Amino acid sequence: MIPMLDPATLTVFVTGATAGFGAALCRRFAEAGARVIGTGRRRDRLDALKAELGERCHVMELDVTDRAAVLAAVESLPPGFDAPNVCIANAGLALGLSPAHEADLDDWDRMIATNVNGLTYTVRALLPGMVARDEGHVVLLGSVAGDYPYPGGNVYGATKAYVKQLALNLRSDLLGKNVRVTNIEPGMAETEFSLVRFQGDADKAAQTYAGMTSMSAEDIAETIFWSCILPRHLNINRMQMMPVMQAFAPFAVKRG
Repeated sequence: MIPMLDPATLTVFVTGATAGFGAALCRRFAEAGARVIGTGRRRDRLDALKAELGERCHVMELDVTDRAAVLAAVESLPPGFDAPNVCIANAGLALGLSPAHEADLDDWDRMIATNVNGLTYTVRALLPGMVARDEGHVVLLGSVAGDYPYPGGNVYGATKAYVKQLALNLRSDLLGKNVRVTNIEPGMAETEFSLVRFQGDADKAAQTYAGMTSMSAEDIAETIFWSCILPRHLNINRMQMMPVMQAFAPFAVKRG
């Protein structure tokens, strides 16, 4: 049996590292011996992450919606961190649950800028180096919302459908290269996600997960970690994850 990869051989670039999945991913990879590059917009949280994880962690303040800044960040990586072989494009957000005809266009713009443009810039900045070195793994954070619609999901779900299709098309483009592509598609996971969606309304965010055991950021991080240490001839194309008490929505029927 071919052994799993040694995590100490991995240099992992993580966007959205200041909370939720991103922070959990940085911790999981670092504790296993990988080098970790944590990026995000909140400097205080990045500094705290660096203090926690030590010399195997490099942090960078970064807004992924700024294309020039993303490209410059990758170009400026210091020795020891300058050849990432895992890219985890995790930064993303959902805003509001209004029906499409009432939704805030500014919210739509922000979701597209982050979930589509930011993810795309991140992948494009890191991919050429992986192809040149003939070694790498691109992990995209999709969502079950990219497959299953729900009321108020409109543009958020559409951005995650983009993530799904981009991952499949990257696999096609990279055929013959030793660069893997994985789309992880979580369902209900209790992080800052709903707090952001409901503009800081903690009570409304808590109602999303009331009465059931949702997934945690650590659950998602562990699954991504596993996909990244599989022997290099294996590729997890897509993986959907849900808590046991979540399933696919029934058909909606308006009667009367």
